[in-house]
Amino acid sequence: MKRLATLDKLLRHFRDRRPIRAGSLIVTTFGDSIVHHGNSVWLGNLITALEPFGLNQRLIRTSVYRLVQDDWLATSQVGRRSYYSFTDAGLRHFEKAARRIYAGAEPPWDGRWTLILAGFLNDRQRDALRRELHWLGYGTLTPGMMAHPSGDRGPLDETLAEMKLADRVTVLSATTEDPVSRQVLRKISERSWKLDELGERYKSFLKDFRPLLASLRKAPDIDPGQAFLVRTLLIHEYRRLLLRDADLPSELLPANWPGRSAHQLTANIYQLVDTPAERYIMENFESADGALPPANPDLRVRFSGLAPA
Repeated sequence: MKRLATLDKLLRHFRDRRPIRAGSLIVTTFGDSIVHHGNSVWLGNLITALEPFGLNQRLIRTSVYRLVQDDWLATSQVGRRSYYSFTDAGLRHFEKAARRIYAGAEPPWDGRWTLILAGFLNDRQRDALRRELHWLGYGTLTPGMMAHPSGDRGPLDETLAEMKLADRVTVLSATTEDPVSRQVLRKISERSWKLDELGERYKSFLKDFRPLLASLRKAPDIDPGQAFLVRTLLIHEYRRLLLRDADLPSELLPANWPGRSAHQLTANIYQLVDTPAERYIMENFESADGALPPANPDLRVRFSGLAPA
């Protein structure tokens, strides 16, 4: 099948980066392609699948070793073969990001906020909590306060329990009801979430991936191997952006916010390559138990409610 020149260009751009963050790409691959097929894969499959990204065997072996040391991955040995899977902690970390990566249609904002006061934490604890909450889309309003424009405390409570900090922080709920307060909050949001810088990153993402969408729409039949590369690179690049974002409601964002277009573009491309990418995974990956099991139902609800545009 004909190679996608737009994909080759994106892969060259990825390979030219220094340093290549192989560990991050491996985490993306596990979260997007492995975990819903039983959460186990042979190292040899990873080495072959990720070679087009410029990751050689030595770099991948070093990266998975570090991910094991950091409690992202667990390893098991069957004969001379090594198999890897997300640890419980690694899976929890990725699932927090996945709720945002694969989100469907955005619900209306009810004006509610969740505020975190971390004045009783030492500097090390505060920095660690800030990093974890950034994964959930929280932003720093002041050195001792973080905020998220939602009243949903589920992911927050999970994180505080995991970090054993539930009794060391104060969690408050707040609302913004009058128009003047919302105007002030919009200015605060621009500063706290660095929206100017983030907006430029989203525009670069759109510039890079829109030609790929056009190429895919013209392709009569997408090669499964190329589809896997597209899906992996797409989610990896989009995940890197989301780690800087807070999913602010439209009321607090600049007009024509490019983050909305980036999410829709990601959904459009994903839906085009999902089926052939799954074919590649099923035909080329194996677990410690042999052939991979079929994907669990969670895969089918990714980007649900987002119609192709």
